[in-house]
Amino acid sequence: MGEHHERSIDGLLFSTDRARLDIDAIHAFLAHESYWVPGIHRELVERAIERSLCFGVYEGTRQLGFARVVTDGAGFAYLGDVFVVDAARGRGIGKRLMEFVFAHPDLVRVRRFMLATRDAHGLYAQYGFTPLANPEKFMERYDPDALSR
Repeated sequence: MGEHHERSIDGLLFSTDRARLDIDAIHAFLAHESYWVPGIHRELVERAIERSLCFGVYEGTRQLGFARVVTDGAGFAYLGDVFVVDAARGRGIGKRLMEFVFAHPDLVRVRRFMLATRDAHGLYAQYGFTPLANPEKFMERYDPDALSR
């Protein structure tokens, strides 16, 4: 997971190079526009980025999209913090970002890939995501305010 991967498509750059990430823009979106981590503190965004495989979408130097994956590269991966900025929506950027994520060499053979979404089930279904086959086996410990207090 050390080297970065990049692909250019239709004038957009998709990259795993952390040096390209616009932390200010990522934090601003997550804290003020996301429904899943409203009010998240910047230092927690930085920590999550440091400990995740991160994917950015860029038009020139402007970051248009982001996703991150927490993974061991074999048995488990969790996709989170996926977004495309409002001004760039409707251009298929989210689909291309997901294709870039799922093509990453550290992720192509992951046994269990999970995510949580309120409203993008259709997008993720295109990449093989389904409701839990055996929800009775899964448990969670969830604190919705943990990142904003």
